[in-house]
Amino acid sequence: MYNPVKLHFGRGVVSDLGDSISKYGKKVLLVYGGGSIRKNGIYEEIISQLGKAGAEVFEYAGIRPNPVIEDVDAAASLGREKGVDVVLAVGGGSVIDSAKIISITIPVLHSGWDFIKGKSKPVCAIPLFAVLTLAATGTEMNRFAVVQNNLTKEKLGYGDLLTYPKESFLDPAYTLSVPSDYTSFGITDLIAHCLEAYFGEGEATLSDRFVFSIIGEAMEYGPQLMHDTGNYLLREKIMYAATCALNNLTVYGRKNGDWGVHSIGHVLSVLYDVPHGASLSMVYPAWMRLHLDRAPERIAHLGMNLFGTTTAEETIEGFERFFTGIGSPVRLSQYGLDTPENRAEIFRTLKANRAGGNHFRLSDQDYENLIQLMA
Repeated sequence: MYNPVKLHFGRGVVSDLGDSISKYGKKVLLVYGGGSIRKNGIYEEIISQLGKAGAEVFEYAGIRPNPVIEDVDAAASLGREKGVDVVLAVGGGSVIDSAKIISITIPVLHSGWDFIKGKSKPVCAIPLFAVLTLAATGTEMNRFAVVQNNLTKEKLGYGDLLTYPKESFLDPAYTLSVPSDYTSFGITDLIAHCLEAYFGEGEATLSDRFVFSIIGEAMEYGPQLMHDTGNYLLREKIMYAATCALNNLTVYGRKNGDWGVHSIGHVLSVLYDVPHGASLSMVYPAWMRLHLDRAPERIAHLGMNLFGTTTAEETIEGFERFFTGIGSPVRLSQYGLDTPENRAEIFRTLKANRAGGNHFRLSDQDYENLIQLMA
């Protein structure tokens, strides 16, 4: 068991940011997204804290919701040019994921994509700090990052011990301005992380119970939050659940997780810019139906603990009702993607990327069946 991230959680924790960063140096590369942090006041608070620490700040803005390698490489080039001591990511999963690859790319002269494709292995990293503004991916307390390459039509995950953040700051108040759709997609994302641990290889009954508890937390408080998005206490519960869903807690005792649904969802994102969480709620029910004859008892056991149901089909129906209830799509047609042309393009890309999990591997016929089930 290993997780080196120091996590600061609660209202006002960003007041510790300057002191924490100053231990590593004064030159800071600040990475953020499309500018929402400038509108909701978070940017000013971050700059104020860095100013109190005497930091010199260089900014790279414009990280996209589905982050691209071009931004990673451009930000790394800026950090290299300025000789930064620290990378500070302020945003959601796309920003922090990008910053993880930026942190290992600054010390080298090649693209960060070389790390993601396994052509190079990092030997050092610029210390990374994260301020989270969206509860979803759990990236604030793990080593994983996902970045896409639009030229090759690939969206891939990567992780290394060097890509763990040094410290992460989670103030639930920073998520109060997140719109309803991305609040919903974040809830879907955290549930998907738990499921991909649950459907991994190896029996780990206590880790299963962690999965049931985290998903149960999301299913109890997520709908309440969707009806009251300005409620700090509900934001707090979902933020903590999202962190625990992917901070290694649910995978201990297993040989692996099965990340097939994520890899399939990534295809929808790279082709059609579907938000990550929305892609997962479209894929997961179809993926479970595809596995009705491969893991019926496992699916049924999940439903028994979450919904009080007895069959695998009832489990899937329960997830569809929940995702629909919080406003996350469960069919390609809800995103206008169910056309013959799109089905063919999705199949080609799934096949080219060999999308699918390391435990339940998928065949070409599985891809065709899955697309039909998602329609």
